[in-house]
Amino acid sequence: MAVTGPAPSANEASPATPRIVIHGERRKPLRDLYHWFLIRPWRYVLGAIAGGFMIINLTFAVGFWLTGGVANSTGFVDDLFFSVQTAGTIGYGAMYPASRLANALVVGEAVASLITTALATGLVFAKFSRSTARMRFSKHVCITPINGMPTLTIRIGNERGNAIVEATIHVTLSRTEVSAEGERFYRQYDLPLTRERAPVLSRTWTVMHPLTEWSQLAGATPESLAKDEAEILVSITGIDDTSMQTAHARTTYEHGAIRWGMRHADILSETATEFIVDLTKFDDVVATAPTPTFPYPRAG
Repeated sequence: MAVTGPAPSANEASPATPRIVIHGERRKPLRDLYHWFLIRPWRYVLGAIAGGFMIINLTFAVGFWLTGGVANSTGFVDDLFFSVQTAGTIGYGAMYPASRLANALVVGEAVASLITTALATGLVFAKFSRSTARMRFSKHVCITPINGMPTLTIRIGNERGNAIVEATIHVTLSRTEVSAEGERFYRQYDLPLTRERAPVLSRTWTVMHPLTEWSQLAGATPESLAKDEAEILVSITGIDDTSMQTAHARTTYEHGAIRWGMRHADILSETATEFIVDLTKFDDVVATAPTPTFPYPRAG
């Protein structure tokens, strides 16, 4: 398939989102720099900012060294320190520009430092204030009879202490098909859910899609899904009640992640004074009894 999945992310409970590999696209690094900063981990962002700061200072330090216009400088290292002081508007006073060319370099570095500081501040603030959802998706999709009807179920959990308001979920089936002309292509089908919206999502939610006669999964088997290279795409969107910004999360399950004749283990229990949600069993599944119309799990 054109879409391949990387190793599981730090959130081990969630299946990894497939990585899209595109060949032949026109690259525009400068236009995509802002997007790069937003999606990369903090260590890369801070490293890039620090690296850019050092490159600017090294460039101007070379200029100061070549012109020799910094008073009390004993060499390139002192010129580099002077460049850092200029960029950081520190100015200890021991070194200062002693020529017009050196002063011109100071003006240039001051302008470059002002622009760089403004850009770095904006990027850090944009990344820091960016609302992200910490949604947990079960490792497996289960298909099991519920009220006599085979039903696809997915467990979703909110790993933060806040709530996602007006949470909406979409589940899509993606599979390969062959047209009457023999052309092979991918098609996507929305899978209707028994409930697509939750007023408040604070802990867990079991998403269900009944395999009725109108379902695109009606009559499917593990073998047919493997043959069609089927995938289940899940996306959830809602409003973070803390930041009041839209938060979303998504994941993809390949056909091998579907457990036939299994259901998600119970994680909710009750005592006289409290409800207990046991997230250690979030990804556990248990077998259900096969039926004549749904012979899963298969014997042997």
